[in-house]
This record gives sequence, structure tokens and C-alpha cells, in this order.
Amino acid sequence: MQPKHNKQLVPFAKQLRKEMTKEERRLWYDFLRSYPVRFSRQKVLGKYIVDFYNAKAKLVIELDGSQHYESRNVKTDAERTAFLEGDGLRVIRIPNSEVGRNFRGVCEYIDAAVKQSLSQLR
Repeated sequence: MQPKHNKQLVPFAKQLRKEMTKEERRLWYDFLRSYPVRFSRQKVLGKYIVDFYNAKAKLVIELDGSQHYESRNVKTDAERTAFLEGDGLRVIRIPNSEVGRNFRGVCEYIDAAVKQSLSQLR
């Protein structure tokens, strides 16, 4: 993998932290920020900025808005996922609509994914 800290992306990552989508804000402030295993938001990993990252569980969470379902973005997302998985990370993708429609289910899904990842690392 490329260096974990791509300095050219840092200013953009900081901007994204300030301008989170409403779904990212909700997930961050209502769940991930106080989650027992630390998450980072808008984390630079190689040539990408991921929405949320848990280093201990080697887990990336991507929240996908409607633009992610356009044909050109599906391919780009698949390349991004393959790149991250190539470094041993697990990537889970959650539609933005699920954050609004089924927030509790999203949180339970993330919690189960973290616990599963941590149990496999022991």
C-alpha cells in the first residue's frame, strides 16, 4: 500500500471533516464518536480518504449517497475497495438512506462488523 499518510490529501480530508454530510454527522455524533473502539473520520489511507476508519479492527466504513450508484462511480468504488482490501482492510458500504431509515440497524451492523473483525485478529 502507498504511505498511510498522503500529505497532499490532508487539507481535503480536513475540509471533508468540516463539511460532513448529514448522514456522516449523525453516524459520527450519535454513535461512532463514543464507540468503545476508536474510529477516525475522513482518514487518509494511501491515495484515498475514507469516511470512517477503525485501525484496531482494520475496518473502513463508507457511506454511499446516490452518486455512488451511477455506473462510472460503481467502477471507481470497486477499485477503491480492492485497493483497501489489498492492504488487509475490510470495507463495508452503507447507503445514506439506511442511516436515515434504519439508524439502529446500521449501528448494530457496524458493531457486529467490528466485533467480528476483532475476533478474527486474535
